[in-house]
Amino acid sequence: MANALLARWHRAAMLGAVLAAPLAAGAQTIELKLPIDCEVGRSCFIQNYVDHDASPNARDYQCGTLTYNGHNGTDFRLTSLVAQRAGVSVLAVADGHVLRMRDGVVDVLQKPSETPPADDLACGNGIVISHADGWETQYCHLARGSVTVKPGDGVAGGQSIARVGLSGRTQFPHLHLTVRHRGRVIDPFAFGAPEGSCGEGVSLWIASQRTALAYRERVVLNAGFAAGRVTSEQIEAGEVGPSAPPADAPALTAFVRAVGLRTGDIQRLSIIGPDGQLFAEHTERLLDRSKAQYMLFVGKNRPGTGWPRGSYQAHYSVTNAGKVVLEQSFVLSF
Repeated sequence: MANALLARWHRAAMLGAVLAAPLAAGAQTIELKLPIDCEVGRSCFIQNYVDHDASPNARDYQCGTLTYNGHNGTDFRLTSLVAQRAGVSVLAVADGHVLRMRDGVVDVLQKPSETPPADDLACGNGIVISHADGWETQYCHLARGSVTVKPGDGVAGGQSIARVGLSGRTQFPHLHLTVRHRGRVIDPFAFGAPEGSCGEGVSLWIASQRTALAYRERVVLNAGFAAGRVTSEQIEAGEVGPSAPPADAPALTAFVRAVGLRTGDIQRLSIIGPDGQLFAEHTERLLDRSKAQYMLFVGKNRPGTGWPRGSYQAHYSVTNAGKVVLEQSFVLSF
C-alpha cells in the first residue's frame, strides 16, 4: 500500500506544475535546509527547477530554460557517476514524520533512446515526509537499499535519510525534490510568485544557504584534460577528468561539459602551450536552440619529439550577443 500511495502521489505531481497561492492568514511557512550533502556550485549543481508555464512550453522561476514541461521539483545533479557511487547523502529539509517510502527499485542510468520506466516507477525509490501545517516534501531517485527511515519515523532537518541513486526516470545522477503545501506544488525558490512573473516570490531556503543556491543560468559541470577524444559518456563514467593524462599521452585534449546554454550562445575552447603560443582552439557554431547539456573538446596528437614540458592552460568561454556570459580556465602541467 505504501508503494501504491507513493506512486499515486508522484503521478499526480507529474500532471503539471501548479503553484500555490499565498498562504492563508495564520498559516505557517516553512524554512528548508539543503536536501543533499554536497557543495552547490562545486560538487553538485541545480539542473532543473519547477516549470512555471502552464502551457506545453516551459520556463523556470527566472523565466529561463532550466526546466522542462511539467517538471514539478528541483533536480540537484552530481557531477558524475563516480560521485554517485562514492555515496552522497540525501537529507531531510525540515523536521517532520515519514508518511511513506519505497526501496528496492534497481539503479539504472536510462539512455535517451530507451523507453522510460512507467509512471508508477518514475520516482524510483522515494520518501515522502510530512511537515507542520500541511507541508510535504518528496525525495526521488534514491539508491536501492539506502533508505534508512520507515513510515511513522520522526526526522530532523538535516538528517540523512538515504543516498542519491539512479532509480526511476534518471538520465544523470541526481536528487529530485518536490515541495507541496496542502497538495499543491510549490517552487521553494519563488513561493507565491505572481503568474507570469520573473524572479519574484519568496525563497523558502534558510538564509545561510541562499547565496549558494543563487540562480546560475549557465554552469560548467566538468572540465579537464584527457589523452584523446572525449565523449560525454566517458565524462559521466569518470573515465576522463579525475586523473591527468600522462606525459607520454598519444594526444592531449581539453574538454568541457556545460549545462543551461541558451539560444545564441557561442562557445570557444582554447589551449595555450608552455611557450605561451596558441596550442589548439575550437569555436563552436552559434546555438540555434537552448541546450540542457553540451560537451566539446579540442587538442592535438603528440608530436614526434614528445610533449614540451611546462603548463598547458585551457580557457573556455561562452558569449551571447557579444557579451561573455560564462568562462572558466584550468591548467595541466607536465
